[in-house]
Amino acid sequence: MPDVRANGIDLRYETVGDPAEEALLLVMGLGAQLIDWPVEFCEGLAARGFHVILFDNRDAGLSTSFDGAAAVPYLLEDMAADTAALLKALGVEKAHVVGASMGGMIAQQLTIDHPGLVASLCSIMSTTGDRSVGRSTPEAAAALARPPATTRDEIIAGAAATSRVIGSPAYPASDEWLRKRAAAKFDRAFNPAGTQRQYAAIVASPDRTPGLRQVTVPTLVIHGAADPLIDVSGGRATAAAVPGAELLVIEGMGHDLPQPLWPTIIDAIAENCSRTS
Repeated sequence: MPDVRANGIDLRYETVGDPAEEALLLVMGLGAQLIDWPVEFCEGLAARGFHVILFDNRDAGLSTSFDGAAAVPYLLEDMAADTAALLKALGVEKAHVVGASMGGMIAQQLTIDHPGLVASLCSIMSTTGDRSVGRSTPEAAAALARPPATTRDEIIAGAAATSRVIGSPAYPASDEWLRKRAAAKFDRAFNPAGTQRQYAAIVASPDRTPGLRQVTVPTLVIHGAADPLIDVSGGRATAAAVPGAELLVIEGMGHDLPQPLWPTIIDAIAENCSRTS
């Protein structure tokens, strides 16, 4: 996994599939790392004819951390600029862009700020930045705000418990799988202060609704009807803001990408990408 210098920082990235195929960029969410995109999910997209690019956002994983910076050292537009610079550094003239949660916010901002780089947009379990939509349930908010743990075992157990609260009620993951994923993330990189700075960027960034009204690329919005972290109203508002956007609401899906839904999600992404031709 190499690093690339982009927008003045180092971004760790990885690719899956044939570089000769159309580029498809995956953008992950709050405190997440590129390994949060399941390998089989990425391979499924590659099998549909895409060169998949995934990376660690700033302040996450093995990309540049902003330790010691101001309380709100950047906004989502800066993270979108990172993404644009990554594509340019990799020689990608235009990419299909898929973002999940905060990654959906970044993908939206990228499409608004750098429309020439985006072939199509897919925003998953995300929202517009309008504070009246996409709100969390009290239980989901409490899970994210749980007191910080200090030992590896406590941190892994806490992360798995949070995933259980915000995950898909109709497609529950096993405790073993949740703990295995949490352990892999902890052992690769652990940066809770970075997650707090990313959250501050979300809160400090403006409503994207006016910008989304100017988006002209094929746009797909996917949201779980049972999402407790970003209520489905966030997805509905995103689709309503983008002219011609398609909305896919999936019953029983929460704030995750459950394995049984991968074929449905991959098919929907591929179909949206095909609308560019």
